[in-house]
Amino acid sequence: MTISDNCVASFHYTLTDKDGKVLDSSDGREPLAYLHGAGNIIPGLEKELVGKQVGDKLQVAVPAAEAYGERNDAMMQELPANMFTGVDKVEEGMEFHAQTENGTQVVTIAAVNGDMVTVDANHPLAGVDLNFDVEITDIREATEEEKTHGHAHGAGGHEH
Repeated sequence: MTISDNCVASFHYTLTDKDGKVLDSSDGREPLAYLHGAGNIIPGLEKELVGKQVGDKLQVAVPAAEAYGERNDAMMQELPANMFTGVDKVEEGMEFHAQTENGTQVVTIAAVNGDMVTVDANHPLAGVDLNFDVEITDIREATEEEKTHGHAHGAGGHEH
């Protein structure tokens, strides 16, 4: 069986940036399971996995545009520091979960300037070209429930 739409594929991976720094890895964890064709993983990686089989190992370079997107300056916003309640000192690099019309979003403090705080709602990996080392460990037909829900269930999948 090869990877195609409506199958659940599982793979081990190591994600590195252009300098070879490891950003994420399934090492020591269950392989990542995803429903192919449902947009569960970044488009640039999903496209490269089509037609692969169990045991296949590959290296995939994914440009930022096909990963978490390019950085968008419109996602930067200046807010009054007093909006950050319950925090003694708001500092650069801190992450907060913000409620937006699109649900919960992680924002990073980009700068603190007196009473004003610049927040960055870009994904932390926006604008970053990614490199994946992948090993396919399992491929199976998706269940009707998985197709309906739009993601894999069970080991390695996201539970409700």
